[in-house]
Amino acid sequence: MQTSISKPLAVSSDLVAALRHEALALGFDAVGVVSPEAISQAGGRLDRFLELGRHGDMDWLVEKAARRRRPDALWLDVRSVIMLGLNYGPEENPLHRLDRARKGNVSVYAERKDYHVVVKKRLKALARWLQAEAGGELKVFVDTAPVMEKPLGAGAGLGWQGKHTNLVSRDFGSWLFLGSIFTTLSLPPDQASADHCGNCSACLDICPTAAFPAPYQLDARRCLSYLTIEHQGHIGAEFRKAMGNRIFGCDDCLAVCPWNKFAAMARDATMAPRSGLSMAGLEDLLQLDDDAFRKLYAGTPVKRLGRDRFLRNVLIAAGNSGDGQLSPWIEPLLSDASPLVRAMAVWALAELLGAETVAALAPDHLASEIDADVRAEWAEAIPA
Repeated sequence: MQTSISKPLAVSSDLVAALRHEALALGFDAVGVVSPEAISQAGGRLDRFLELGRHGDMDWLVEKAARRRRPDALWLDVRSVIMLGLNYGPEENPLHRLDRARKGNVSVYAERKDYHVVVKKRLKALARWLQAEAGGELKVFVDTAPVMEKPLGAGAGLGWQGKHTNLVSRDFGSWLFLGSIFTTLSLPPDQASADHCGNCSACLDICPTAAFPAPYQLDARRCLSYLTIEHQGHIGAEFRKAMGNRIFGCDDCLAVCPWNKFAAMARDATMAPRSGLSMAGLEDLLQLDDDAFRKLYAGTPVKRLGRDRFLRNVLIAAGNSGDGQLSPWIEPLLSDASPLVRAMAVWALAELLGAETVAALAPDHLASEIDADVRAEWAEAIPA
């Protein structure tokens, strides 16, 4: 979104105070202003992350790195960045969900209406208000653009980047959706947040796949959020048991943060979890065809995963459940059209029924020459 200058670029403390009031009235929970120059060190950290290959197969991070490094590389005319936060605090601690083995554990942020839609609508409303009050040109961004939202959020005083690299708020803990308004107005910046992690390492210690090589560093290739959402192919065998019942994302490092004791449940009705998305039964999820998947997850972040990768994740959760009664819903997936699904059906059945039982199914499901991935899983699961 871009608008043209319609008024003089007059900026006063009264305008900034009114901006904060309007942001809160529109449903945002946190607002701050940061100068584009305030995150100059973030570009170097991004370069190091990419040089080490820790982005995995997220090639778009490499392709757009030049524009991501600095706000003025994305838009040369930007003078101030307004950062907005929307609280999505959950009703319960997500860690309590990990022991419900027959339920599909979806990350807190994804069991509700897609935040991109909610946040962007409000950003545009606030941008229209700001232009009417003070003029200037502006653009709004929510996540999908190459914007370093977490460093900008920290620079704007919304919180600090914790040792898990995510933003932590003294008021809302781990649970803030972020959006930004870039403007040609020169607004007085807020004071950057200090780091309040201290000696705590809870977020690093709890990670089930050791995805943090060091404090404030993430190797996405080991992160369950990356593996279950961004990764396109098969999930490596070394990570499957660690997934437990997680079928979309992972909240462990967020949920364990001690600052969540100050967090509150989301006050916004549009951020309420949608019925049927939270902890659905694995037997129901295993039966989803493409149409049913799209219908169930329409309007949520889960839909962009696609049915095949989603079933890949669900099958791993089923294999981890220890419940052989799920096998009648898994066996038909040995003949699924997707090699991702077929291969993980082999793995799940081998985990639940044992190698000998699964080996008896081989003649019916290894006829096709295109099933190299399935054959590889079979060779892994069934001893020669």
